[in-house]
Amino acid sequence: MNAEKRIRRVVVAGGGTAGWMTAAALSKLLGKNLDICLVESESIGTVGVGEATIPTLQLFHQLLGIDEREVMAYTNATFKLGIAFENWKDVDHSYIHSFGTAGKDCWACNFSHFWVKGLRNGISHDIGDYCLEHFASRQGRFQVAPRQERNHAYHLDATLYAKYLRELAEKYGAMRIEGKIEDVQLDHHNGHIKALKLDSGKLLEGDLFIDCSGFRGLLIDKALHTGYEDWGHWLPCDRAVAVQTGKAAKPMPYTRSIARESGWQWRIPLQSRSGNGLVFCSHYMDDNDARKQLLGNIEGEPINEPRVIPFRTGTRRQHWNKNCIAVGLSSGFIEPLESTSIHLIQRSIIRLLTVFPSNGIFQVDINEFNRMVRDETENVRDFVILHYKLTDRQDSEFWRYCRGMDIPDSLAHRMEMFEKSGRVYKYGEELFGETSWLQVMLGQGLMPRTYHPIVDMMSDEELSRFLASIRNYVRQKVDSWPDHMEFINRYCKANIG
Repeated sequence: MNAEKRIRRVVVAGGGTAGWMTAAALSKLLGKNLDICLVESESIGTVGVGEATIPTLQLFHQLLGIDEREVMAYTNATFKLGIAFENWKDVDHSYIHSFGTAGKDCWACNFSHFWVKGLRNGISHDIGDYCLEHFASRQGRFQVAPRQERNHAYHLDATLYAKYLRELAEKYGAMRIEGKIEDVQLDHHNGHIKALKLDSGKLLEGDLFIDCSGFRGLLIDKALHTGYEDWGHWLPCDRAVAVQTGKAAKPMPYTRSIARESGWQWRIPLQSRSGNGLVFCSHYMDDNDARKQLLGNIEGEPINEPRVIPFRTGTRRQHWNKNCIAVGLSSGFIEPLESTSIHLIQRSIIRLLTVFPSNGIFQVDINEFNRMVRDETENVRDFVILHYKLTDRQDSEFWRYCRGMDIPDSLAHRMEMFEKSGRVYKYGEELFGETSWLQVMLGQGLMPRTYHPIVDMMSDEELSRFLASIRNYVRQKVDSWPDHMEFINRYCKANIG
Protein backbone atom coordinates (compact mmCIF):
# COMPACT_ATOMS: atom_id res chain seq x y z
CA MET A 1 0.00 0.00 0.00
CA ASN A 2 1.35 3.38 -1.00
CA ALA A 3 1.56 5.29 2.26
CA GLU A 4 3.25 8.24 0.53
CA LYS A 5 0.27 9.36 -1.53
CA ARG A 6 -1.36 12.42 0.02
CA ILE A 7 -5.15 12.52 0.02
CA ARG A 8 -6.48 15.59 -1.72
CA ARG A 9 -9.43 14.44 -3.87
CA VAL A 10 -12.41 12.86 -2.11
CA VAL A 11 -15.30 11.42 -4.12
CA VAL A 12 -18.60 10.63 -2.38
CA ALA A 13 -20.61 8.09 -4.38
CA GLY A 14 -24.31 8.64 -3.70
CA GLY A 15 -26.42 11.29 -2.05
CA GLY A 16 -29.29 10.85 0.37
CA THR A 17 -28.77 11.24 4.10
CA ALA A 18 -25.46 9.33 4.20
CA GLY A 19 -23.91 11.10 1.24
CA TRP A 20 -24.82 14.63 2.22
CA MET A 21 -23.98 14.12 5.90
CA THR A 22 -20.53 12.97 4.75
CA ALA A 23 -20.05 15.79 2.26
CA ALA A 24 -21.25 18.43 4.74
CA ALA A 25 -18.93 17.23 7.51
CA LEU A 26 -15.85 16.89 5.29
CA SER A 27 -16.37 20.24 3.55
CA LYS A 28 -17.08 22.15 6.78
CA LEU A 29 -14.33 20.62 8.89
CA LEU A 30 -11.60 19.69 6.37
CA GLY A 31 -12.71 21.38 3.17
CA LYS A 32 -9.89 23.95 2.95
CA ASN A 33 -7.42 21.15 2.30
CA LEU A 34 -9.60 18.90 0.11
CA ASP A 35 -11.33 18.79 -3.22
CA ILE A 36 -14.70 17.19 -2.40
CA CYS A 37 -17.29 16.12 -4.94
CA LEU A 38 -20.47 14.08 -4.61
CA VAL A 39 -22.00 12.22 -7.51
CA GLU A 40 -25.68 11.29 -7.52
CA SER A 41 -28.48 10.82 -10.00
CA GLU A 42 -31.94 12.31 -9.65
CA SER A 43 -33.30 9.23 -11.43
CA ILE A 44 -32.09 6.94 -8.63
CA GLY A 45 -34.27 7.19 -5.55
CA THR A 46 -33.05 6.99 -1.98
CA VAL A 47 -34.59 4.86 0.75
CA GLY A 48 -35.45 8.06 2.62
CA VAL A 49 -37.94 6.65 5.15
CA GLY A 50 -35.76 6.72 8.25
CA GLU A 51 -37.31 9.71 9.98
CA ALA A 52 -36.57 8.96 13.64
CA THR A 53 -33.23 9.78 15.25
CA ILE A 54 -31.52 9.48 18.64
CA PRO A 55 -29.91 12.21 20.81
CA THR A 56 -26.37 11.69 19.48
CA LEU A 57 -27.36 13.62 16.34
CA GLN A 58 -27.06 16.79 18.41
CA LEU A 59 -23.29 16.23 18.64
CA PHE A 60 -23.08 16.12 14.86
CA HIS A 61 -25.08 19.34 14.60
CA GLN A 62 -22.82 21.04 17.13
CA LEU A 63 -19.73 20.08 15.11
CA LEU A 64 -21.23 21.56 11.97
CA GLY A 65 -22.66 24.63 13.69
CA ILE A 66 -26.24 23.68 12.80
CA ASP A 67 -28.93 25.64 14.64
CA GLU A 68 -31.60 23.37 16.15
CA ARG A 69 -34.52 25.71 15.50
CA GLU A 70 -33.51 26.26 11.90
CA VAL A 71 -33.03 22.60 10.97
CA MET A 72 -36.23 21.53 12.72
CA ALA A 73 -38.31 24.16 10.94
CA TYR A 74 -36.69 23.21 7.63
CA THR A 75 -37.30 19.46 8.05
CA ASN A 76 -40.88 19.59 9.45
CA ALA A 77 -39.51 18.06 12.65
CA THR A 78 -40.97 17.22 16.03
CA PHE A 79 -39.12 16.24 19.19
CA LYS A 80 -38.51 12.65 20.23
CA LEU A 81 -37.97 11.48 23.82
CA GLY A 82 -38.14 7.73 23.24
CA ILE A 83 -39.99 4.82 21.66
CA ALA A 84 -43.24 3.22 22.84
CA PHE A 85 -43.17 -0.55 22.32
CA GLU A 86 -46.64 -2.01 21.99
CA ASN A 87 -47.40 -5.77 21.85
CA TRP A 88 -43.72 -6.75 22.08
CA LYS A 89 -43.66 -8.58 25.40
CA ASP A 90 -47.18 -9.83 24.71
CA VAL A 91 -50.33 -8.66 22.96
CA ASP A 92 -51.89 -5.65 24.75
CA HIS A 93 -48.74 -5.01 26.79
CA SER A 94 -46.72 -1.83 26.29
CA TYR A 95 -43.71 0.01 27.69
CA ILE A 96 -41.49 2.95 26.75
CA HIS A 97 -37.76 2.99 26.12
CA SER A 98 -36.93 6.63 26.78
CA PHE A 99 -33.78 8.69 26.54
CA GLY A 100 -32.15 10.12 29.66
CA THR A 101 -31.37 8.30 32.89
CA ALA A 102 -33.58 6.81 35.57
CA GLY A 103 -33.12 7.86 39.20
CA LYS A 104 -29.77 8.40 40.89
CA ASP A 105 -26.92 5.90 40.86
CA CYS A 106 -24.45 5.34 43.67
CA TRP A 107 -20.77 4.43 43.47
CA ALA A 108 -21.44 0.69 43.73
CA CYS A 109 -24.53 0.17 41.61
CA ASN A 110 -27.10 1.90 39.48
CA PHE A 111 -30.53 3.13 40.54
CA SER A 112 -32.33 -0.01 39.41
CA HIS A 113 -31.05 -1.93 42.46
CA PHE A 114 -32.81 0.52 44.79
CA TRP A 115 -35.91 0.33 42.59
CA VAL A 116 -35.95 -3.49 42.69
CA LYS A 117 -35.91 -3.56 46.49
CA GLY A 118 -38.62 -0.90 46.56
CA LEU A 119 -40.69 -3.03 44.19
CA ARG A 120 -40.42 -5.97 46.55
CA ASN A 121 -41.50 -3.74 49.41
CA GLY A 122 -44.46 -2.39 47.43
CA ILE A 123 -43.20 1.21 47.35
CA SER A 124 -41.72 1.49 43.84
CA HIS A 125 -43.76 2.90 40.97
CA ASP A 126 -43.22 2.37 37.23
CA ILE A 127 -39.51 2.68 36.44
CA GLY A 128 -40.38 5.54 34.07
CA ASP A 129 -41.72 7.66 36.94
CA TYR A 130 -38.08 8.23 37.95
CA CYS A 131 -36.95 9.52 34.53
CA LEU A 132 -37.77 13.00 33.20
CA GLU A 133 -37.84 12.00 29.54
CA HIS A 134 -39.95 8.90 30.18
CA PHE A 135 -42.56 10.76 32.21
CA ALA A 136 -42.63 13.70 29.77
CA SER A 137 -43.24 11.27 26.88
CA ARG A 138 -46.33 9.90 28.58
CA GLN A 139 -47.57 13.38 29.45
CA GLY A 140 -47.00 14.76 25.96
CA ARG A 141 -44.90 17.60 27.32
CA PHE A 142 -41.57 19.05 26.21
CA GLN A 143 -39.20 21.94 26.77
CA VAL A 144 -35.72 23.11 25.78
CA ALA A 145 -34.28 25.49 28.33
CA PRO A 146 -30.85 27.01 29.13
CA ARG A 147 -28.61 24.72 31.20
CA GLN A 148 -31.06 21.85 30.71
CA GLU A 149 -29.45 18.54 29.81
CA ARG A 150 -30.43 17.75 26.23
CA ASN A 151 -31.54 14.15 26.03
CA HIS A 152 -33.85 14.59 23.07
CA ALA A 153 -33.82 13.60 19.42
CA TYR A 154 -35.99 14.37 16.41
CA HIS A 155 -38.60 13.03 14.05
CA LEU A 156 -37.71 14.67 10.73
CA ASP A 157 -38.26 14.45 6.99
CA ALA A 158 -35.17 12.59 5.75
CA THR A 159 -35.44 13.97 2.22
CA LEU A 160 -35.56 17.54 3.49
CA TYR A 161 -32.70 16.79 5.90
CA ALA A 162 -30.50 15.64 2.98
CA LYS A 163 -31.46 18.81 1.07
CA TYR A 164 -30.55 20.97 4.08
CA LEU A 165 -27.15 19.27 4.36
CA ARG A 166 -26.56 19.61 0.62
CA GLU A 167 -26.96 23.38 0.92
CA LEU A 168 -24.50 23.39 3.81
CA ALA A 169 -21.98 21.21 1.96
CA GLU A 170 -22.11 23.35 -1.18
CA LYS A 171 -21.72 26.49 0.92
CA TYR A 172 -18.39 25.11 2.13
CA GLY A 173 -17.16 24.11 -1.30
CA ALA A 174 -18.41 20.59 -1.98
CA MET A 175 -19.34 20.06 -5.62
CA ARG A 176 -22.35 18.03 -6.74
CA ILE A 177 -22.15 16.13 -10.03
CA GLU A 178 -25.27 14.70 -11.67
CA GLY A 179 -24.85 11.25 -13.16
CA LYS A 180 -25.11 7.49 -12.82
CA ILE A 181 -22.02 5.46 -11.98
CA GLU A 182 -21.51 3.12 -14.90
CA ASP A 183 -18.17 1.58 -13.96
CA VAL A 184 -15.59 1.59 -11.17
CA GLN A 185 -12.01 1.63 -12.45
CA LEU A 186 -9.31 0.01 -10.32
CA ASP A 187 -5.57 0.49 -10.16
CA HIS A 188 -4.21 -2.90 -11.23
CA HIS A 189 -1.04 -2.44 -9.16
CA ASN A 190 -2.64 -2.12 -5.72
CA GLY A 191 -6.35 -2.79 -6.27
CA HIS A 192 -7.38 0.71 -5.16
CA ILE A 193 -10.22 2.56 -6.82
CA LYS A 194 -8.80 4.94 -9.41
CA ALA A 195 -11.88 6.56 -10.89
CA LEU A 196 -15.64 6.36 -11.35
CA LYS A 197 -16.96 6.35 -14.90
CA LEU A 198 -20.35 8.03 -15.29
CA ASP A 199 -23.02 7.30 -17.88
CA SER A 200 -22.04 10.55 -19.58
CA GLY A 201 -18.53 9.19 -20.14
CA LYS A 202 -17.05 11.57 -17.56
CA LEU A 203 -14.31 10.15 -15.30
CA LEU A 204 -14.19 11.16 -11.64
CA GLU A 205 -10.70 10.48 -10.35
CA GLY A 206 -10.01 10.49 -6.63
CA ASP A 207 -7.62 9.54 -3.86
CA LEU A 208 -10.31 8.50 -1.36
CA PHE A 209 -13.79 7.22 -2.17
CA ILE A 210 -16.78 7.18 0.19
CA ASP A 211 -19.42 4.61 -0.78
CA CYS A 212 -22.87 6.02 0.03
CA SER A 213 -24.60 4.07 -2.73
CA GLY A 214 -27.02 2.33 -0.38
CA PHE A 215 -27.79 -1.37 -0.33
CA ARG A 216 -26.14 -1.79 -3.75
CA GLY A 217 -22.65 -1.12 -2.37
CA LEU A 218 -21.36 -0.22 -5.83
CA LEU A 219 -17.82 0.48 -4.65
CA ILE A 220 -17.30 -1.54 -1.46
CA ASP A 221 -18.99 -4.67 -2.77
CA LYS A 222 -19.47 -4.66 -6.54
CA ALA A 223 -15.96 -3.31 -7.22
CA LEU A 224 -13.89 -4.41 -4.21
CA HIS A 225 -15.80 -7.63 -3.33
CA THR A 226 -15.44 -6.92 0.39
CA GLY A 227 -18.03 -9.47 1.49
CA TYR A 228 -21.05 -9.32 3.79
CA GLU A 229 -21.93 -11.07 7.04
CA ASP A 230 -25.62 -11.97 7.13
CA TRP A 231 -27.48 -11.58 10.45
CA GLY A 232 -30.85 -12.73 9.15
CA HIS A 233 -30.93 -15.72 11.52
CA TRP A 234 -31.02 -13.27 14.44
CA LEU A 235 -32.94 -10.45 12.76
CA PRO A 236 -35.37 -12.28 10.46
CA CYS A 237 -37.31 -9.29 9.10
CA ASP A 238 -36.14 -8.60 5.56
CA ARG A 239 -38.65 -6.20 4.02
CA ALA A 240 -40.52 -3.01 4.82
CA VAL A 241 -43.49 -1.27 3.26
CA ALA A 242 -43.75 2.46 3.88
CA VAL A 243 -46.41 5.13 3.36
CA GLN A 244 -46.93 8.73 4.40
CA THR A 245 -50.22 9.99 5.78
CA GLY A 246 -51.65 13.39 6.54
CA LYS A 247 -51.56 14.71 10.07
CA ALA A 248 -54.05 12.59 12.01
CA ALA A 249 -53.66 13.46 15.67
CA LYS A 250 -51.63 15.67 17.97
CA PRO A 251 -47.99 14.53 17.57
CA MET A 252 -46.59 12.98 20.73
CA PRO A 253 -42.87 13.26 21.57
CA TYR A 254 -42.11 9.59 20.91
CA THR A 255 -42.07 7.02 18.13
CA ARG A 256 -44.59 4.19 18.20
CA SER A 257 -43.39 0.65 17.49
CA ILE A 258 -46.36 -1.72 17.30
CA ALA A 259 -45.58 -5.43 17.05
CA ARG A 260 -47.70 -7.32 14.51
CA GLU A 261 -47.92 -11.08 13.88
CA SER A 262 -44.97 -11.18 11.44
CA GLY A 263 -43.04 -8.02 12.29
CA TRP A 264 -43.77 -4.53 13.57
CA GLN A 265 -45.22 -1.20 12.49
CA TRP A 266 -43.81 2.28 13.01
CA ARG A 267 -45.67 5.54 13.42
CA ILE A 268 -43.55 8.69 13.34
CA PRO A 269 -45.22 12.08 13.80
CA LEU A 270 -43.94 15.12 11.92
CA GLN A 271 -45.48 18.57 12.22
CA SER A 272 -47.69 18.32 9.14
CA ARG A 273 -47.80 14.59 8.36
CA SER A 274 -46.88 11.16 9.68
CA GLY A 275 -44.47 8.48 8.53
CA ASN A 276 -45.74 4.89 8.68
CA GLY A 277 -44.22 1.56 7.84
CA LEU A 278 -44.41 -2.17 8.43
CA VAL A 279 -41.19 -4.12 8.88
CA PHE A 280 -41.87 -7.79 8.22
CA CYS A 281 -40.40 -11.19 7.44
CA SER A 282 -41.15 -12.40 3.91
CA HIS A 283 -40.96 -16.01 5.08
CA TYR A 284 -44.19 -15.46 7.02
CA MET A 285 -45.92 -12.65 5.07
CA ASP A 286 -45.99 -11.60 1.41
CA ASP A 287 -45.90 -8.05 0.06
CA ASN A 288 -49.62 -7.82 -0.66
CA ASP A 289 -50.61 -8.91 2.84
CA ALA A 290 -48.07 -6.49 4.29
CA ARG A 291 -49.56 -3.60 2.31
CA LYS A 292 -53.06 -4.51 3.43
CA GLN A 293 -52.02 -4.81 7.06
CA LEU A 294 -50.25 -1.46 7.01
CA LEU A 295 -53.07 0.40 5.26
CA GLY A 296 -55.56 -1.15 7.65
CA ASN A 297 -53.68 0.20 10.66
CA ILE A 298 -52.81 3.79 9.80
CA GLU A 299 -54.29 7.07 10.97
CA GLY A 300 -55.08 9.70 8.36
CA GLU A 301 -55.30 9.49 4.58
CA PRO A 302 -52.32 8.14 2.58
CA ILE A 303 -50.57 10.84 0.57
CA ASN A 304 -48.41 8.49 -1.52
CA GLU A 305 -48.46 4.92 -2.76
CA PRO A 306 -47.07 2.32 -0.33
CA ARG A 307 -43.50 1.37 -1.29
CA VAL A 308 -41.90 -2.01 -0.57
CA ILE A 309 -38.22 -1.89 0.42
CA PRO A 310 -36.28 -5.18 0.56
CA PHE A 311 -33.25 -5.31 2.86
CA ARG A 312 -30.75 -7.75 4.30
CA THR A 313 -29.65 -7.35 7.90
CA GLY A 314 -25.94 -7.73 8.50
CA THR A 315 -22.64 -5.96 8.17
CA ARG A 316 -19.84 -5.52 5.68
CA ARG A 317 -16.80 -7.66 6.55
CA GLN A 318 -14.69 -4.53 6.22
CA HIS A 319 -16.12 -1.02 6.35
CA TRP A 320 -12.85 0.48 5.11
CA ASN A 321 -11.19 -1.50 2.34
CA LYS A 322 -8.18 -0.12 0.45
CA ASN A 323 -9.09 3.50 -0.40
CA CYS A 324 -12.85 3.05 -0.01
CA ILE A 325 -14.97 3.63 3.10
CA ALA A 326 -18.59 2.48 3.24
CA VAL A 327 -20.99 4.82 5.04
CA GLY A 328 -24.68 4.20 5.58
CA LEU A 329 -26.56 1.30 4.00
CA SER A 330 -23.55 0.25 1.91
CA SER A 331 -21.80 -0.47 5.23
CA GLY A 332 -24.53 -2.77 6.51
CA PHE A 333 -28.00 -2.57 7.94
CA ILE A 334 -29.62 -3.20 11.29
CA GLU A 335 -33.36 -2.76 10.96
CA PRO A 336 -34.79 0.58 12.14
CA LEU A 337 -36.32 -0.64 15.42
CA GLU A 338 -34.14 1.61 17.62
CA SER A 339 -33.59 4.41 15.09
CA THR A 340 -29.84 3.82 14.84
CA SER A 341 -29.22 4.20 11.09
CA ILE A 342 -28.39 7.93 11.10
CA HIS A 343 -26.34 7.47 14.27
CA LEU A 344 -24.15 4.83 12.61
CA ILE A 345 -23.67 7.12 9.60
CA GLN A 346 -22.62 9.90 11.94
CA ARG A 347 -20.21 7.69 13.88
CA SER A 348 -18.48 6.48 10.72
CA ILE A 349 -18.06 10.09 9.56
CA ILE A 350 -16.61 11.22 12.89
CA ARG A 351 -14.25 8.23 13.01
CA LEU A 352 -13.08 9.07 9.50
CA LEU A 353 -12.47 12.67 10.53
CA THR A 354 -10.37 11.59 13.53
CA VAL A 355 -8.14 9.26 11.46
CA PHE A 356 -8.35 11.10 8.14
CA PRO A 357 -5.46 9.81 5.98
CA SER A 358 -4.19 13.18 4.76
CA ASN A 359 -0.61 11.93 4.38
CA GLY A 360 -1.43 8.48 3.08
CA ILE A 361 -3.48 5.38 3.80
CA PHE A 362 -1.99 3.03 6.41
CA GLN A 363 -3.30 -0.46 7.15
CA VAL A 364 -3.02 0.11 10.89
CA ASP A 365 -5.58 2.95 10.62
CA ILE A 366 -7.85 0.81 8.46
CA ASN A 367 -7.73 -2.01 10.99
CA GLU A 368 -8.55 0.26 13.93
CA PHE A 369 -11.39 1.93 12.05
CA ASN A 370 -12.89 -1.46 11.17
CA ARG A 371 -12.53 -2.70 14.76
CA MET A 372 -14.35 0.30 16.20
CA VAL A 373 -17.17 0.12 13.67
CA ARG A 374 -17.52 -3.61 14.24
CA ASP A 375 -17.69 -3.29 18.03
CA GLU A 376 -20.37 -0.60 17.94
CA THR A 377 -22.40 -2.35 15.26
CA GLU A 378 -22.46 -5.60 17.24
CA ASN A 379 -23.62 -3.72 20.34
CA VAL A 380 -26.52 -2.21 18.37
CA ARG A 381 -27.27 -5.62 16.83
CA ASP A 382 -27.50 -7.28 20.25
CA PHE A 383 -29.77 -4.56 21.61
CA VAL A 384 -32.19 -4.94 18.71
CA ILE A 385 -32.17 -8.76 18.92
CA LEU A 386 -33.11 -8.44 22.61
CA HIS A 387 -36.56 -7.11 21.67
CA TYR A 388 -37.33 -10.18 19.56
CA LYS A 389 -35.81 -12.86 21.76
CA LEU A 390 -37.21 -11.70 25.09
CA THR A 391 -40.94 -12.13 24.45
CA ASP A 392 -43.85 -14.13 25.81
CA ARG A 393 -45.64 -14.11 22.46
CA GLN A 394 -46.40 -17.49 20.92
CA ASP A 395 -49.40 -16.49 18.82
CA SER A 396 -47.70 -16.80 15.41
CA GLU A 397 -44.92 -18.76 13.70
CA PHE A 398 -42.82 -15.61 13.54
CA TRP A 399 -42.88 -14.98 17.28
CA ARG A 400 -42.38 -18.64 18.10
CA TYR A 401 -39.25 -18.56 15.94
CA CYS A 402 -37.95 -15.40 17.64
CA ARG A 403 -38.63 -16.73 21.11
CA GLY A 404 -36.78 -19.99 20.40
CA MET A 405 -33.86 -18.75 18.29
CA ASP A 406 -30.23 -18.93 19.35
CA ILE A 407 -28.67 -15.55 20.15
CA PRO A 408 -25.09 -14.20 20.22
CA ASP A 409 -23.08 -15.17 23.29
CA SER A 410 -22.54 -11.48 24.06
CA LEU A 411 -26.29 -10.91 24.39
CA ALA A 412 -26.87 -14.13 26.32
CA HIS A 413 -24.23 -12.98 28.83
CA ARG A 414 -25.92 -9.60 29.38
CA MET A 415 -29.32 -11.20 29.89
CA GLU A 416 -28.01 -13.81 32.33
CA MET A 417 -26.05 -11.24 34.33
CA PHE A 418 -29.08 -8.98 34.67
CA GLU A 419 -31.42 -11.80 35.64
CA LYS A 420 -29.08 -13.27 38.26
CA SER A 421 -27.61 -10.11 39.79
CA GLY A 422 -29.47 -7.08 38.42
CA ARG A 423 -26.22 -5.77 36.93
CA VAL A 424 -25.96 -4.10 33.55
CA TYR A 425 -22.91 -2.28 32.24
CA LYS A 426 -21.98 -0.03 29.36
CA TYR A 427 -18.65 -1.09 27.88
CA GLY A 428 -16.32 1.42 26.24
CA GLU A 429 -17.95 3.52 23.55
CA GLU A 430 -21.09 1.42 23.20
CA LEU A 431 -24.16 3.36 22.14
CA PHE A 432 -26.73 2.00 24.57
CA GLY A 433 -26.16 2.64 28.25
CA GLU A 434 -27.45 1.08 31.45
CA THR A 435 -30.83 2.83 31.44
CA SER A 436 -31.57 1.69 27.88
CA TRP A 437 -30.77 -1.96 28.61
CA LEU A 438 -32.67 -1.71 31.88
CA GLN A 439 -35.85 -0.28 30.36
CA VAL A 440 -36.02 -2.83 27.54
CA MET A 441 -35.19 -5.86 29.67
CA LEU A 442 -37.76 -4.85 32.29
CA GLY A 443 -40.26 -3.88 29.59
CA GLN A 444 -39.88 -7.26 27.91
CA GLY A 445 -40.42 -9.03 31.24
CA LEU A 446 -36.93 -9.92 32.50
CA MET A 447 -36.73 -9.21 36.23
CA PRO A 448 -33.56 -9.51 38.33
CA ARG A 449 -33.62 -12.10 41.10
CA THR A 450 -31.68 -9.94 43.54
CA TYR A 451 -30.10 -6.53 44.06
CA HIS A 452 -26.77 -5.13 45.26
CA PRO A 453 -26.27 -5.50 49.05
CA ILE A 454 -25.36 -1.82 49.44
CA VAL A 455 -29.07 -1.06 49.05
CA ASP A 456 -29.68 -2.68 52.45
CA MET A 457 -27.59 0.06 54.06
CA MET A 458 -30.78 2.12 53.71
CA SER A 459 -33.63 1.48 56.07
CA ASP A 460 -37.04 0.87 54.52
CA GLU A 461 -38.08 4.37 55.56
CA GLU A 462 -34.97 5.93 54.02
CA LEU A 463 -35.51 3.98 50.81
CA SER A 464 -39.12 5.13 50.65
CA ARG A 465 -38.08 8.78 51.06
CA PHE A 466 -35.30 8.37 48.49
CA LEU A 467 -37.63 6.93 45.83
CA ALA A 468 -40.39 9.43 46.60
CA SER A 469 -38.04 12.42 46.34
CA ILE A 470 -36.92 11.44 42.84
CA ARG A 471 -40.45 10.71 41.67
CA ASN A 472 -41.74 14.01 43.06
CA TYR A 473 -38.92 15.95 41.41
CA VAL A 474 -39.69 14.36 38.03
CA ARG A 475 -43.41 15.10 38.30
CA GLN A 476 -42.94 18.69 39.39
CA LYS A 477 -40.40 19.37 36.66
CA VAL A 478 -42.49 17.88 33.85
CA ASP A 479 -45.66 19.55 35.11
CA SER A 480 -43.95 22.90 34.53
CA TRP A 481 -43.27 22.08 30.86
CA PRO A 482 -45.65 23.10 28.05
CA ASP A 483 -47.50 20.80 25.70
CA HIS A 484 -45.20 19.30 23.05
CA MET A 485 -46.88 20.92 20.03
CA GLU A 486 -47.44 24.18 21.86
CA PHE A 487 -43.69 24.40 22.41
CA ILE A 488 -42.92 23.45 18.78
CA ASN A 489 -45.25 26.12 17.42
CA ARG A 490 -43.34 28.87 19.15
CA TYR A 491 -39.85 27.34 18.95
CA CYS A 492 -39.47 25.73 15.50
CA LYS A 493 -42.70 25.82 13.51
CA ALA A 494 -42.21 24.23 10.10
CA ASN A 495 -41.65 26.43 7.07
CA ILE A 496 -43.93 24.22 4.97
CA GLY A 497 -47.71 23.82 4.96
